[in-house]
Amino acid sequence: MLEQLRDGLRAAIKKLIYSDVVDEQAIKDFVRDIQRVLLQADVNVKIVLEITSSIEKEALRSEIPAGLSKRDYIINLLYNELVKILGNESKINFPRDKCNIILLVGIQGSGKTTFTSKLSKYLLREGYQIGIVCADTFRPGAYDQLRILCEKLKIELYGKKDEKNPLKIAIEGKKYFCEQNKNVVIIDTAGRHKEEKDLIQEMKEINRQVVPQLVLLVIDGTIGQQSYSQAKAFHDATTIGGIVITKLDGSAKGGGAIAAATSTQAKILFISTGEGADDIERFVPERFVSRLLGLGDIKAILERVKQAEIGTDETKARRIMSGKMTIDDLYEQLMQLRKFGSIRKLLELIPGMPEISDSIDTDKLEERLEKWRFVIQSMTKGERQNPDVLNASRIKRIARGSGVDEKEVREMIKQYNQMKLVMKRTKGKFLRNFLR
Repeated sequence: MLEQLRDGLRAAIKKLIYSDVVDEQAIKDFVRDIQRVLLQADVNVKIVLEITSSIEKEALRSEIPAGLSKRDYIINLLYNELVKILGNESKINFPRDKCNIILLVGIQGSGKTTFTSKLSKYLLREGYQIGIVCADTFRPGAYDQLRILCEKLKIELYGKKDEKNPLKIAIEGKKYFCEQNKNVVIIDTAGRHKEEKDLIQEMKEINRQVVPQLVLLVIDGTIGQQSYSQAKAFHDATTIGGIVITKLDGSAKGGGAIAAATSTQAKILFISTGEGADDIERFVPERFVSRLLGLGDIKAILERVKQAEIGTDETKARRIMSGKMTIDDLYEQLMQLRKFGSIRKLLELIPGMPEISDSIDTDKLEERLEKWRFVIQSMTKGERQNPDVLNASRIKRIARGSGVDEKEVREMIKQYNQMKLVMKRTKGKFLRNFLR
């Protein structure tokens, strides 16, 4: 997420940490580095100067709190300033005993329809009963796209392909789902350009007659500071209750989009960092900045475990930690790891790992783990329980069945034996400490 901004901030911090002495010149150099990084990420010049002047002023004059080094204190100043411009945490918390309406607005191409499915899945996990209304009569194929997404999530969709009046669909869709006692109805509207007055007027009318509990503005994170004028135009048309920023997977201008969006005084509620249905995160400024600076995000890991519905069999865990792991256990761990998504994204959440992860070829690692999955699937139950029976002919058969080289099968067995030995020697001490 926001790779250019992330890498630049971490490089500036690293330079400060390894400087011989943290004097006035080192502080000024650090401030200049931060200015350059934020400007390259398309953050507004005024915001950049406010952040960096505050950091420099405090770093040069303040007494260091007990227990903190000068370096740690300056990094903490940067952390606090970045959190400050992003605002406070906010969360959707609708009453469950009434029909709540969410209206999604934004310009065409911002990722609104895809986000509709992501938000639906997120709210389903929160225990809400969801209905979706397709009020986008402007874009050809909008209804079919949303229908396919809804079928995957097993969520009912209301819409009429031949109806050209979006207001009529929105009103009827609200009535239809509220009568079914759905407690959240998401209305996806047509993409609107801020200069298209007729469409903005249409949005105003839908908002007036449907009376949503929450209006979410979906903004494309790749457009940078332009998001400010976009957000302002929509906010002037109807009160925006929250902002969603999409396409933050590697966007150089994401920092500008976030900073500009917050300046409209509407809170960022969600960010989207990929194409998958699970690539949606509730926006928590402290956690977001922590990850940007390479400080990890353990809470996000715990949320992903919950979302992936990963449970722990204590008996099995004790057996694995004592060194009695089978290849069946290894296979189960691989399958659970896949539920987390990208390994690189997972490493980003572990304190101390983001910098190390840069030296790991995660694409190659994921490719190898996928091959191991096929190798294990090609083994018999007896071979998975007792890999010591594997000889040259069995390995040849497994390699042929899984479509890999015999060398890859032997490598997997070697790694499995090493993992088993480490667990046996340490009694799972490292793993237990890490989990603790």
